Amino acid sequence: MLTCQRFKREGMPAEIADGAKDITNDIVGKGENDNSEKYLPVSWGEGVMEYEKYFGFDPVRRVHFVLPFRRFEEIVLEETPEHVIKQDIFGRQNIRRAGSEIEIEYKPIISGFEDWERLKAHGEEELAKHFSDEAIDKAYGHLREAHERGDYSIRLNLEGFFWVPRELMGNEPHLYAFYEEPELLHDICEYVLKVYMEKLPRILDLIQPDIVYMMEDLSGKNGPMISNAMFDEFVGAYYRQLFPMMRAHGVHNIFVDTDGDFMMMINSFMDAGVDGFLPMDVNAGMDIVKVRQNFPTLKIIGGYNKLRIAEGPEAIDREFDRILPVVRQGGYIVGADHQVPPSASIDNYRYYIKRLKEVMQECGKDL
Repeated sequence: MLTCQRFKREGMPAEIADGAKDITNDIVGKGENDNSEKYLPVSWGEGVMEYEKYFGFDPVRRVHFVLPFRRFEEIVLEETPEHVIKQDIFGRQNIRRAGSEIEIEYKPIISGFEDWERLKAHGEEELAKHFSDEAIDKAYGHLREAHERGDYSIRLNLEGFFWVPRELMGNEPHLYAFYEEPELLHDICEYVLKVYMEKLPRILDLIQPDIVYMMEDLSGKNGPMISNAMFDEFVGAYYRQLFPMMRAHGVHNIFVDTDGDFMMMINSFMDAGVDGFLPMDVNAGMDIVKVRQNFPTLKIIGGYNKLRIAEGPEAIDREFDRILPVVRQGGYIVGADHQVPPSASIDNYRYYIKRLKEVMQECGKDL
């Protein structure tokens, strides 16, 4: 958002800058009693698509399928002269101390099996209430005609099997749980898998997403947070059950979003059925030239060092020269390796887009 605000000051229309919120946690419907965006949000992706069209990118319509235990009413739970405790949209409790504007986590969503059983029961109630075939058709069906006409591609966002337990438990308790509470992690993942297997087929048949995008974030700058063996047991095992169903319903591109350096896990991901990755964080060590050399069939989105955009035309050109071998090979959509930083001016960003189009057109001649 900081980058968009800078672009607005430098000439981008306010309605484009203010609408380009690439987030998946808006639950406001189209009317006071409309909860259609609570678990099947679609309208949030419109602003990002308009931003892309404004700058001349091929538009992508982002949609999201939210699990039935991942949305709550934002309410104040406790207010004293010393602090305010709020429940956020995900069900976490956050605290803000008197005199501070910063909210910090006070209590995770679950702290053990008892909490999870209650949350799962809540999920079953919400599943029955909000996920009927009619609700799914109403939420996503209106996208089909424009998609088939070629007005935009569709990307379906899903929360992955590392992501969900981490969000429910918090970072540190989640990592301890691999050793201390593996049964809990498996129960969470089995329930997530059950929901996906029951509800995704209708969505996939309805809108035929060009990319299914699994949110995981299981690595950092110093490498993955779990071993390959743990991945295979707690993540890959569920991919191996989920992905064949997706492919049977027409999905051709399954991508995983994880930040950081995950080079040592690419084989495990691919063995579990993953086609590609984004954003391929250059500053964490993910050099897509080396990645492509080691994994020639891997698909890639991103991988262009976002920091070069702020440095101006010469740096932008050098970065395109660096990734040119991968562009020429295909199977790669060039993009910044994460959000464009607010240090980048709109003029430099426009130059990056101009060069991007030129490079793609030139490399396309070789195919």
